Amino acid sequence: MTTQSILLLVAFLAVLLAAGYPLGLYMAKVAGDAPVRGLGWLQKLENLLYRWSGLPADKAMGWKSYAIALIVFNTVGAVFVYGLQRLQGFLPLNPQGLGAVSPDSSFNTTVSFVANTNWQGYGGEQTMSYLTQMLGMACQNFFSAATGIAVIFALVRGFASRSGKSIGNFWVDLVRSTLYILLPLSLALSVVFMGEGMIQNFSAYKEVTLLDHVAYETPKVTADGQPVLDTAGKPVMEAQVATTQTIAMGPVASQESIKLLGTNGGGFFNANSSHPYENPTALSNFLQMLAIFIIPAGLCFTFGRMVGDLRQGWAVLAAMTLIFVVMTAGVMSAEQQANPALQALGVDQQASSLQSGGNMEGKETRFGISSSTLFAAVTTAASCGAVNSMHDSYMPLGGMVPLLLMQFGEVVFGGVGTGLYGMLMFAILAVFIAGLMIGRTPEYLGKKIQAYEMKMVSLAILITPALVLTGTAIAVMVEPGKIGVANPGAHGFSEILYAFTSAANNNGSAFAGLSANTPFYNVMLAIAMWFGRFGVIVPVLAVAGSLAAKQRLSANAGTMPTHGPMFIGLLIGVVVLVGVLNYVPALALGPIVEHLQLFIK
Repeated sequence: MTTQSILLLVAFLAVLLAAGYPLGLYMAKVAGDAPVRGLGWLQKLENLLYRWSGLPADKAMGWKSYAIALIVFNTVGAVFVYGLQRLQGFLPLNPQGLGAVSPDSSFNTTVSFVANTNWQGYGGEQTMSYLTQMLGMACQNFFSAATGIAVIFALVRGFASRSGKSIGNFWVDLVRSTLYILLPLSLALSVVFMGEGMIQNFSAYKEVTLLDHVAYETPKVTADGQPVLDTAGKPVMEAQVATTQTIAMGPVASQESIKLLGTNGGGFFNANSSHPYENPTALSNFLQMLAIFIIPAGLCFTFGRMVGDLRQGWAVLAAMTLIFVVMTAGVMSAEQQANPALQALGVDQQASSLQSGGNMEGKETRFGISSSTLFAAVTTAASCGAVNSMHDSYMPLGGMVPLLLMQFGEVVFGGVGTGLYGMLMFAILAVFIAGLMIGRTPEYLGKKIQAYEMKMVSLAILITPALVLTGTAIAVMVEPGKIGVANPGAHGFSEILYAFTSAANNNGSAFAGLSANTPFYNVMLAIAMWFGRFGVIVPVLAVAGSLAAKQRLSANAGTMPTHGPMFIGLLIGVVVLVGVLNYVPALALGPIVEHLQLFIK
């Protein structure tokens, strides 16, 4: 790692901690029932929303009622977003006159945004109208993020409860998370982004004159659109000169802020956060990375405050941070070495890299290697999926790091809410293993961990690897799966593995190089996204309900401390071990063998 990379990583973590701590304490107040001091006007709006919608805001819910309300709400949202895409040609705020999205793409995109995945098999500026972007995608960015926050609030209440059946009220958690956390932060961040040069308008696309004309060739066609062939049967090419370029416009800043704060990741433009209108400056790039991590990091402190012991939150945050630092160092180091394939062609990689040499392929020259690789680690650790560089162009081991961060279960900070409740599932598994080793009934935060909890924890942890590996196996065996691969061999396998890993873990980033906007991949990835989201949430809520009903026991001499270095090490070990056991054979077929092919002749 270069000095620049180290300083950037240290500065990022320092600012994250300084901002995450007060936000976490604030979110603990939002998770409660009392009004938030200084936001009385929002309390009135909150109560008004309950009255208008007829929501049972004063009704306590058991875990089954909570889960049903959550799934019904998200299913209704999915139907709405699907209909919006299919009818967008007849709806307003469509200055480009974009037509209906195909059924399979609409299905995939709907599930993707409802599941907080934001996998995009389409080009945003070429496919979605302004209305679809705002009413469909941006709204689901809020609702899916609020759903994740609601689930972690419910789980933490299960730990904090002194023996009761309720884990809260889903409708209240959803509304309060949106009103008090996501909306204010998004509004503030949107203003900052606009100040940095991010666009926010409803203009039609602009046709501008190029300063330098671009000459190119295209196949010549007849009046009826048939290609003209020469005597050898090859297409006849004709010279063309481009004098203008179409510049896409739109309400970008408002969607960008919630895309990042909600760890959604879906870009207004196809180029996502490498597009200058989505990520115009080095400062906006730094703020985007901070926005991705700030709520997941803050929720660790929310957890500590709600259970009455901030040390518990610090312990979970320490485990996340240590894994993140090691993985980030790995991807930075991998990308700061020269690519042997380019060296063999005589390419001067040191002169092309803005730094001390390295692999600049697929990276924005505005950001360089350090900011690009840190962004890649942040976005895949946090279940966001926003990208400012092409992961497909990374070195084999550099590309393996984002893959591994997702395969750990998206618990290294993870998505908004999802990262923490995923890590707490691993924490329960860790204390269970520790209890087996010393012959005691395992406890975590005063709650006994018994057979039912372990069944639900096992289900929550193992469902995503099952979806990833099953989906990948099917894709590499059937023709519709193989035909979408642009690169043969190990790299092509990595592209498929990455796609299903991203989908099932609700990340949404892509390795690229895979033609995924096909009926086969749209349906298969949508299935992985839906069950990767709600197949995990339901057992997590079941654990919350079971823990809430148990007495909270006082610590004694035989209780394992869950806030010290030993527990942090055990938690890290369990996360890494489960990831290794699940995925090492698949990784050996992809990035590992590709690395050996590249460096060992």
